[in-house]
Amino acid sequence: MVLIHMKMLILGATSAIAHEAAKCFASEGAEFFLVGRTAEKLEAVAQDLKVRGAKRVDTCLLDLSQLERHRELIDSAVETLGGLDTVLISHGTLGNQQQCQQSVEETLKEFTTNCTSVISLLTILGNYFEQQRHGCIAVVTSVAGDRGRRSNYVYGTTKGAVSLFVQGLRSRLYKAGVSVVTIKPGLVDTPMTAGLKKGPLFASPRVVGEGIYRAIKRRKEVVYLPPYWRAIMLIVKLLPEKVFKRLAF
Repeated sequence: MVLIHMKMLILGATSAIAHEAAKCFASEGAEFFLVGRTAEKLEAVAQDLKVRGAKRVDTCLLDLSQLERHRELIDSAVETLGGLDTVLISHGTLGNQQQCQQSVEETLKEFTTNCTSVISLLTILGNYFEQQRHGCIAVVTSVAGDRGRRSNYVYGTTKGAVSLFVQGLRSRLYKAGVSVVTIKPGLVDTPMTAGLKKGPLFASPRVVGEGIYRAIKRRKEVVYLPPYWRAIMLIVKLLPEKVFKRLAF
């Protein structure tokens, strides 16, 4: 079903893939409440979406690690837009694995940003949509959450925990008529991965953003983006542990 003038909350709206997804909805006249933590980037995204056809764009500057502000934030989005049809959660950081290994503080910081903050938001949003009995919640996790690799297991654990939480929420909200979509991107060429060596498996933000748009419109459940990551991760998950632990990745 195509929603006219969709009312959409985007958390982590300045991320490259969230921006690309938002462009698709803007062309259909969507109304947005955008949340980000960098004022200049947030304003740039807002102005771009207006040019592309968004009916309305409101913004909120907030570091989503401030868990105590989440309820106020969501209440503000609902009041400003007059309700919510769709939420896209796309914030997060790619922490330094080596630093996390040496520091409990760094590890917990990554968990707060990538996991605890998402669970906090989903708990509040889940209750809202369950009472409303329609709508869609889409959450960007990662293929890194499918199996713990030595090179990024802290990041992967945060994403794996979120994926499991989202799976449970999807089952809970099914009877309420609410769609919950898990988005699992692979390697994406964004500012967050600027320090990584690029290879043939890297996708552009546009490809992933358009994939998110289609997944939300079609009310998918679990989507790997680009789709070839589903086959790759199936192979990775099937590797015996005694073989997997010897691989240098």
